[in-house]
Amino acid sequence: MDAGITAILRECSRASDEERTTFPEVVAALAAAGVERYHTDLVRAETTYYFPDGMTERVKTQSSLQPPAMDFLAEGVEFAVRAIQAGTIRYGGFRERVLRAGCAGWAVSIVGRRVVYYGRSGDSHTEWFPGAR
Repeated sequence: MDAGITAILRECSRASDEERTTFPEVVAALAAAGVERYHTDLVRAETTYYFPDGMTERVKTQSSLQPPAMDFLAEGVEFAVRAIQAGTIRYGGFRERVLRAGCAGWAVSIVGRRVVYYGRSGDSHTEWFPGAR
């Protein structure tokens, strides 16, 4: 992996954890770096970035103090998404809200312009990027 690309991936993860960036800014930076999708595992506290050529890069992220709730509540995830989109919460608050809603992680498809949030039992909720549908 190119050191410059690795630095971009680490900075995107760090900037999210430190609440210095927004989701649209992260997606733009990752797309420019050639990332087609990424997966954030809240339990393992890591994000894996995927490139079209099959290359991957894994980056540690900030750990959460709580595990995801046992029951997945799609409406709780949706509520957290709307709150961060409206700017009433930042990334840390978003992460904690989705954990309370039973979200164990998410898969972001930059090329598919959507995020699939999933729970411990495989339940899921899809959110399209604004304007994607």
